[in-house]
Amino acid sequence: MNFFEKLIGSLDDKREWRAMEARAKSLPSEYRKAYSAIKSYVWTAGGTTEWKDSSRIFGGVLDLFEEGAAEGRKVIDLTGEDVAAFCDELVKDTKTWKDKYRKKLNDTIGRD
Repeated sequence: MNFFEKLIGSLDDKREWRAMEARAKSLPSEYRKAYSAIKSYVWTAGGTTEWKDSSRIFGGVLDLFEEGAAEGRKVIDLTGEDVAAFCDELVKDTKTWKDKYRKKLNDTIGRD
């Protein structure tokens, strides 16, 4: 990794993110709003902190939504009534920001 990538992050990851966002923009309005809300929930409710996990989760949601939109289904048909539970299930096996900061706190405080 060169200095530039260390400073701003992987250019390949940024390209992949932009491609995912372009896919989201092409979704019908109901799906686009749901995708945006799911992203916000996952990031603010202690979702993933690793790019590979984010890419897998959001890419999977986009795949699901694109297929659902093509079939003329509603978002709730795909996610279920409890969309938060749907999101929680998506991130249950990933490293969360809570885990990251818990570890940082525990490592900061000396253990004698």
